[in-house]
Amino acid sequence: MKNLLISALFILLSATGVKAQQHYCIIDSKYILEKLNDYKDAQNKLDNLSKGWQEEIDKMMADVDKMYKGYQAEKPMLSDDMRKKREDEIVTKEKEAKDLQKKRFGYEGDLFKKRQEFVKPVQDRVFNAVQKMASSKGYDLVLDKAGGVTLFYADPKLDRSEDVLKILGINK
Repeated sequence: MKNLLISALFILLSATGVKAQQHYCIIDSKYILEKLNDYKDAQNKLDNLSKGWQEEIDKMMADVDKMYKGYQAEKPMLSDDMRKKREDEIVTKEKEAKDLQKKRFGYEGDLFKKRQEFVKPVQDRVFNAVQKMASSKGYDLVLDKAGGVTLFYADPKLDRSEDVLKILGINK
């Protein structure tokens, strides 16, 4: 999909009559980030937090498993009310563990927030440096080869989105 988008961008630029030769370069943001101590420190902090949270969740799940095995062993000797009570306790404990897992690792969970806190400032510094390099060296496009080729920076004067909207009959 990304390659299709980039191809469409190049075709659009050439089809709209951009006569100046476009200058572009490729970077590897993963390589750049791995060279930064701030990024390594942020990754280590995230790894340590993640490991601690996972251990906490694993302990809760082990407790649920222990409760279930104990319940299975005692089930024949329990009254219907006691069975229901124990089953409810197990289900509640398991739900707590799953809720904690979602809170820590789910979409926009604690790990996501900590990643924003620790890693995003470093990524922003890299983005600003790439933008500065692109402007100073006259690059119109900067592609990132880390994780597949993606558009990392584009000179705003090359954006032909409004032309496409006009063709589609959508006026601004």
